[in-house]
Amino acid sequence: MAAVLALVIEETTVTCHITYPPFICYSLSDNQSAHSLRDTVSNTSNTPSTKTRTVAINKSMATLFLYFPVFLALYAITRHFLDRIKNYPPTPFPSLPIIGHLYLLIKKPIYRTLSKISSKHGPVILLQQGSRRLLVVSSPSIAEECFTKNDVIFANRPRLLLAKHFAYNHTTLAWASYGDHWRNLRKIASVEVLSAYRLQTLSSIRVDEVKSMICGLFRNQNQIVEMKTVFFEQTLNIMMGMIAGKRYYGDGFSDVEEAKRFRVIHAETSLLSGQTIIGDYLPWIKSKKMEKRLIECQIKRDRFMQYLIEQQRRRILESDSGGEKKRNLIQVLLSLKETEPEYYTDDIIKGLMLMLLSAGTGTSSTTMEWALSLLLNHAEVLEKARIEIDEQIGHDRLMDEADLAKLPYLRNILNETLRMYPPAPLLVPHESSEECLVGGFRIPRGTMLSVNVWAIQNDPKIWPDPRKFRPERFDNSEGARDAFKLMPFGYGRRSCPGEGLALKVVGLVLGSLIQCFEWQKIGDKMVDMTEGSGVVVVLLFCGNRHLIHHNGVSTFTFAEPSWSPREGSNRNRRAFWA
Repeated sequence: MAAVLALVIEETTVTCHITYPPFICYSLSDNQSAHSLRDTVSNTSNTPSTKTRTVAINKSMATLFLYFPVFLALYAITRHFLDRIKNYPPTPFPSLPIIGHLYLLIKKPIYRTLSKISSKHGPVILLQQGSRRLLVVSSPSIAEECFTKNDVIFANRPRLLLAKHFAYNHTTLAWASYGDHWRNLRKIASVEVLSAYRLQTLSSIRVDEVKSMICGLFRNQNQIVEMKTVFFEQTLNIMMGMIAGKRYYGDGFSDVEEAKRFRVIHAETSLLSGQTIIGDYLPWIKSKKMEKRLIECQIKRDRFMQYLIEQQRRRILESDSGGEKKRNLIQVLLSLKETEPEYYTDDIIKGLMLMLLSAGTGTSSTTMEWALSLLLNHAEVLEKARIEIDEQIGHDRLMDEADLAKLPYLRNILNETLRMYPPAPLLVPHESSEECLVGGFRIPRGTMLSVNVWAIQNDPKIWPDPRKFRPERFDNSEGARDAFKLMPFGYGRRSCPGEGLALKVVGLVLGSLIQCFEWQKIGDKMVDMTEGSGVVVVLLFCGNRHLIHHNGVSTFTFAEPSWSPREGSNRNRRAFWA
């Protein structure tokens, strides 16, 4: 019930209509006050008719609250049995109206939560995430079925708000729909950007950055070292060196303002990329504030990449690029644009470069951090790796990428790290373009697919003692190559095209640190290996490290210098560090 009261001004005739039944019209004379009107309304509201109506309303509200749980139960039961009749995969009970199973994914990290649900309901489960269906696969055989038999069907990507703005309206390699445009992008990435030949021509950039990192650690050997920052900045320098021949961290960059601008953009991109946007699952909830931030950040990203492209254009016009081996990736793609301008547009070049920056930095640096932390907790593994490097390479020179083929135990360490801590535990989501069968169950068109790589690679039925760090498992049949037992980079048409580059970078950095320094854990406690909750897993707490506060952000560093130059050949090392 509502009452609409006209303002009452003394010494003024006012007509006031009240919607309480019965409808009454009061006319106030100049001598009648507002107080008398309120008394009249109060007396009217106490009439038997009004009291009876109030009691009826209270009873109706009580009835509504009584039957609401019954309605929820009937909805959940009906939905559950309808899914079974339609031969959909098992689904947790209940699926609530509007939100579906979103309530199940409050606890982080999500991949562990999904692993627990799968252990109860089976390796194929179907979740209702608001308005979206989500198929979660946690078995190698089912993953194989998705990426072989149904590979084309699941070759699409879902339309998400983040991809709309950060991926040029779903047109970059990672987020484009399956079709001719995507095939063209994949060809450019595989042949011109990430081919074995192209990686070889740019190998000097990666080697120089590793040498720079070693020099920096040597100069600061008596100070606290925060390896998380070292890994992140070194990886970004490698990627920017390959993309535009620049470095924005450490020593050796001339344009301070440009470097500062890049750092701000990259930090903002990383922050926004880790956000969950509820509007992707409940589209009637408009995420206007988040969308505004995404748009503003993308404008900065686009302008910066366009600035780099124009800068490389001027350099090509002003002077010779120095030959094929000295050309960066932007210069390579700009030269190809002269012959095929319809394929190598500025937007395509910017999309490819942004993909390399976003996919090639956080994942690689985080894998390095996991690997080093595992080695600190397992001194015997670290010693075996050191012996292998000493025997195969010696102390007279720094290792390079060509040496990685001679270091099988180091490769086992990388495989075991990627098995235990995959950089993308749920991979990038896929979406079905038509109805299909998976594991004998019917999967509707438009269903999102998440392969829980973490659950597969930590399944005790597949990997004995899965949470034990044992690189030796890859020396025998237990670790025999099975693409669907170990697939940290995905599989099939939409697998990560940068796998080769990532393994080169991580292997070279980790091997160089083992070769050049003695690494040891401070104290008796193990390094804390607690996982984070984002897409890229990060170490949240590291045992026996000083907590440093910087601009309100907490970081953790080794409590003591946890490395020192290795003995035996410091004289030679000083020569090639110079």
